[in-house]
Amino acid sequence: MSYGILLWGNAADIDIIFVLQKKAARAIYKMGPRESLRDKFKDVKIMTVYSQYIFENLITIMAPAILVTGGAGYVGSHTVMALLERPENDHEIVVIDNLVNAFRAVGEKKPEPLKRIEEMTGRNIHFYDVDIRDQDGLNRIFENHSIQCVIHFAALKAVGESVQKPLEYYQANIAGTCTLFEKWMVISLRYFNPVGAHRSGRIGEDPSGLPNNLMPFISQVAVGRLKELMVFGNDYPTVDGTGVRDYIHVQDLAEGHVKAIRLFQQPGFSGFHAVNLGTGTGYSVLQMVKAFEKASGRNIPYKIVGRRAGDIAANYADVSLSHRLLGWRATRTLDDMCQDTWRWQSANPEGFQKS
Repeated sequence: MSYGILLWGNAADIDIIFVLQKKAARAIYKMGPRESLRDKFKDVKIMTVYSQYIFENLITIMAPAILVTGGAGYVGSHTVMALLERPENDHEIVVIDNLVNAFRAVGEKKPEPLKRIEEMTGRNIHFYDVDIRDQDGLNRIFENHSIQCVIHFAALKAVGESVQKPLEYYQANIAGTCTLFEKWMVISLRYFNPVGAHRSGRIGEDPSGLPNNLMPFISQVAVGRLKELMVFGNDYPTVDGTGVRDYIHVQDLAEGHVKAIRLFQQPGFSGFHAVNLGTGTGYSVLQMVKAFEKASGRNIPYKIVGRRAGDIAANYADVSLSHRLLGWRATRTLDDMCQDTWRWQSANPEGFQKS
């Protein structure tokens, strides 16, 4: 099925026409089978030089979209990749990120992780350099796209820093989230320590400054960017005295978010649900070091220092609800996590900046 639309106007009228077309555009998109938008509009007659501009914007407005906040960061970018790798996904992907922990080269419009994802998938990603606390910026994005689902990653999460800068964390994590969510059904996906990288080795974790997480610290020691790993405490009541955490492969985590979107689409879904995403198994810091040494063939020197404020001895997930509610479970092993991290870091020793 194809459609023809008569577009008209001059420079003075273009914004008015664009607004007037929105409701009609969304209605047309719902008509007939869901071929690609360009196939649907292959018979469009271009009447003025302004019509192509309007047409391109109509495509964006008409298509259902998923908004990923913090989508240029580590977990966010891998989730964007997981969404675009699904052939059945017909949603546009819209990403907002204030780039506090993501790299964008000087003069470029999009962050490097998103550019690489576009190259690998052949899909376009709509990117906005917007902070989630910017209400006017968010309003413009929701006006320009038919957002049907939001995956929210835009937050600060470093344990030590959160103790040092509690007000900054409150403003970003609490106030920012309140600005974003007004009337939404919510699935809260809780997880602990994402690690690993995309199997291609082209996107991975690239923290700004000194890493706050264990795995990027280990991998940067392995490539020589850092001298040694600092281990915060060896007097915890654990298998070897170091802290135990539930480490999950970032691709498993990304796929968990895709599963959650499918749950939203089921008839009768409503309310708030909190679901743990993890493996249900904890590994100590020193067990992680040994596993990475095995995967990389590199020695990882480390130094035991005092406990870090805010840390606890052990933290791992009860993941039974994710199995029942989402039909999801982590499938990648600790070896997979370390091998994929090493593939990313060894191919990108300086991260995205000098690859």
